[in-house]
Amino acid sequence: MSSGMLRSHGDYGKKALIQLFFFVMVIVAVYPLFWMIITSFKTQEAYLANKYNLPWPIMLKNIISSFRGGKFARWFLNSILVTFGATLVTTVLACFAAYAFARMPFKGSNTILNFIIALMVVPPVVMIVPLFILYNQFKLHSTYHGIILLYTGITQPFSVYLLTNFFKTIPRDMVEAAMIDGCSKLGILFRIFIPLSRAALVTLFITQALWIWNELLIALIFLAKDEMRTLMVGITAFRTKYMLDIPVIMAGLLMSTLPMLILYALFQKAFIKGLTEGSTKG
Repeated sequence: MSSGMLRSHGDYGKKALIQLFFFVMVIVAVYPLFWMIITSFKTQEAYLANKYNLPWPIMLKNIISSFRGGKFARWFLNSILVTFGATLVTTVLACFAAYAFARMPFKGSNTILNFIIALMVVPPVVMIVPLFILYNQFKLHSTYHGIILLYTGITQPFSVYLLTNFFKTIPRDMVEAAMIDGCSKLGILFRIFIPLSRAALVTLFITQALWIWNELLIALIFLAKDEMRTLMVGITAFRTKYMLDIPVIMAGLLMSTLPMLILYALFQKAFIKGLTEGSTKG
């Protein structure tokens, strides 16, 4: 057998192994979601009889029970308000800050940017005690604006870092041409930087929204009132109430997963484009 044939067989074997690896990874990632879905539509008896069979008869009652358990609808709305409110504020502030660091350098700007980037390595858990005392003093505990402000502060370093690097890749020729045409600095931001950075902004928005939506510890501590809980915090109490009815718990978890799945499905192309552009630019 010639060396060329051996090489081609070797390349084919490597491709097959890579494809097998990715197939296994997809199964590992998708199976928990699949199991949650089929369990959500089972009766308690069917679940106890066989945890892995497909649901029959299909029980839509579990979803209704999950909404009636505790204040599920209120927690759901709280999560939407907190997640999208904090993500929107974070993205807007990060745009202005990144634009200043990328295109409007000032004395000490690099030092400030490096300090902001250094904050990314500080785990939020070490700030909980001083923040809790501060929030009680300023009566921000268990308030929408308080938790939105807190999430904004935590997610701001990564957002500024990401957008600053992306803004630096925009050609200076475009900026100079806009300035010659009489465009103001704010006009350059809104007419050039933001339109050219839509993919990066979508990627940032989805990434931050996903983290805030699933965050538990901070919401558990700073949203103590039952009516102010987010969905992730509410599900902990919800799980205690229905600890023997696994299908109802899975139905509640399924409903808590849907918003992020819908968000990703709507902006999937822009999200992937932002990831690929971020990996090749800079």
